[in-house]
Amino acid sequence: MSELQTGKAIGVTSCLVCHLIIDMNSVGVETVHCPRCHNEVSFRKKYSIGRCWAYLSAAFILYIPANIFPIMTLTSFARQSKETILSGIIQLFHTGQWGIGIVVFIASVFVPIFKIAALAFLTLSVQFDWQWNPFFRSRLYRFVEWIGRWSMIDIFMISILVTIVSLKELASIEPGVGAMAFAAVVVLTMLASRAFDPRLIWDKLHRNPDHV
Repeated sequence: MSELQTGKAIGVTSCLVCHLIIDMNSVGVETVHCPRCHNEVSFRKKYSIGRCWAYLSAAFILYIPANIFPIMTLTSFARQSKETILSGIIQLFHTGQWGIGIVVFIASVFVPIFKIAALAFLTLSVQFDWQWNPFFRSRLYRFVEWIGRWSMIDIFMISILVTIVSLKELASIEPGVGAMAFAAVVVLTMLASRAFDPRLIWDKLHRNPDHV
């Protein structure tokens, strides 16, 4: 099997915005501006590992208050009811809405912690030059990017509820601290995903049957 080389090894890279292939050998520097869209282009994302760890650490810290503090406060007939993510899921199960409850649990509890764990695993694999199954790690990264958008389902639900209930005079809903923390977790994990450069998985890997 002939050895396959990365673009960095032969001196070419692509713009992450317009995907133009750029010959870096002709310019003699590691960072240039794309001649088509003027985006800054380099062989790899700058400070990828450090930025990814910073976003992941902040997301992990905020994940705790996101699940402890209420995501919304319902006031009806002078009575207040504060709901966390988990209590809301339990209420859905108790009322027989298993389908919605499972969707909310997956999107709001499982997906954020899965993204944090998966990105931490990928970052460690690059830092310690693991050569184990690069194809799986690349697919894992693409999967993490794909599921990230579904984490905001709780925030969308709260927005819809606030809009609907605000039309009635007998009740009101206000977003809680947990909602803000949860939204921050989602945004931070998305930033971590964008900061991580999956091309680093292949940089120190020799493409031969012993390593793939």
